[in-house]
Amino acid sequence: MEKNLRDILYKAGLVEVTGSTDIPIGFVEFDSRKVSKGALFVAVKGLTTDGHLYIDQAIDSGASAVVCGEMPRQTRKNITYIKVKDPASALGVITANFFDNPSRKLKLVGITGTNGKTTIATLLHSLFQEMGHPTGLISTVKNLIAEKEVKADYTTPDPVRLNSLLNDMVNAGCEFAFMEVSSHAIAQKRIDGLEFTGGVFTNLSHDHLDYHKNFKEYLTIKKRFFDNLGVHAFSLTNLDDKNGWVMLQNTKATKKTYSLNTMADYKGKVVENSFAGLHMQVDGKEVWCKLVGAFNAYNLLAVYATASLLGAEKLELLTALSSALPAEGRFDYFKGRDNITGIVDYAHTPDAIENVLKTIQEIRSGKERVITVIGCGGNRDASKRPVMASIATEYSDKLILTSDNPRFEEPEKIIEDMKAGLDPVSIRKTITVTNRKEAINTACTMANEGDIILVAGKGHEKYQEIKGVKHPFDDKKILKTFLT
Repeated sequence: MEKNLRDILYKAGLVEVTGSTDIPIGFVEFDSRKVSKGALFVAVKGLTTDGHLYIDQAIDSGASAVVCGEMPRQTRKNITYIKVKDPASALGVITANFFDNPSRKLKLVGITGTNGKTTIATLLHSLFQEMGHPTGLISTVKNLIAEKEVKADYTTPDPVRLNSLLNDMVNAGCEFAFMEVSSHAIAQKRIDGLEFTGGVFTNLSHDHLDYHKNFKEYLTIKKRFFDNLGVHAFSLTNLDDKNGWVMLQNTKATKKTYSLNTMADYKGKVVENSFAGLHMQVDGKEVWCKLVGAFNAYNLLAVYATASLLGAEKLELLTALSSALPAEGRFDYFKGRDNITGIVDYAHTPDAIENVLKTIQEIRSGKERVITVIGCGGNRDASKRPVMASIATEYSDKLILTSDNPRFEEPEKIIEDMKAGLDPVSIRKTITVTNRKEAINTACTMANEGDIILVAGKGHEKYQEIKGVKHPFDDKKILKTFLT
């Protein structure tokens, strides 16, 4: 693929140009290590480094043009330099132009919020595939082009990988695409240049405050996604979250709402909740779904509303919802020896762990014990650690604190941070087993007939990250081994 530089600079916020823009560009890159002959290098300031420091390296590797926020003191002959207002935003716009704006050729819907993004995006992909529409998925767990899986490294890929993936979806004949939109992606302008058919807001709670510094900033970043939606798009929000209306305040898109507790455009109600699934009313129609828990009732309602706004026939949609399966690692449960229930869930925020444990409390018979195994990730928001431990012990009969993905922190230090949230009564029902595999084994050894074991925090992940190395680790596989 080759494009004229002038064409792909459209709407990129140009300030100054040195050199010719009438030159061919073979690809766009922001990582100087990946540059080769004929590339356009975009110098972006990141969290740990600044692309402007690598402009000469990119040129040495073959870049024929450079986009930057500040012009170099010395420029090279036969190299085109383009100064722009915001290189991070320009990267998204330029890359979208390079791939002929694939988001405009799809009905692209972004799902954002603290919890529920993966489940909603995954269910929407499955439903539209089942209804005969080739569909793309961009999620934390995996990326899909119709049924073909593409490895997912980040919740929302960088602009180059993102537009390339969307372009592959277009070439594969996809009509729709559903993607998780993380707060990091919005803040880093990875989605700039994309045209969304709709945006969905799930909820907002304590998360990523290591990155966003405070909750107000986190909220403002999420809101930016809806502020930037076009007049022909829709904005769908959860009215039962206190921040739901905030997301819609400045959007130009059509405003739509969903709720379990108040009047909304799309209204749902939980009739019955059990390990077998959810019996719900959706827009006055009865439906039985295989997903478990009130938090999944919100996810299902968001899926129903989104699909309806995209033109799906409501009866066909309800039929499809009744057969939908949860995303991997989301309230993923099975029955083991002695009728012990094992549950693996990705819950890694205070709100998420509370939702899962409340669901367990709602559907337990009352005699069985709940044993929770949980840790917190290293080099991430430390302020949520004591809160999560406090919530976990409140809804558990036994609590085992362990390692999650410690990254470059010491697991023992993370666990001590968690224990700071426990009162003397809670401490008495809490034990510490730093090794995660041993912690899961300990829970299984402690469990009696009919008990419930929750292993929280990692869900679908197939690794444990320690000191920069990802070691193979699968919570569900390990839990099943010890329970069979």
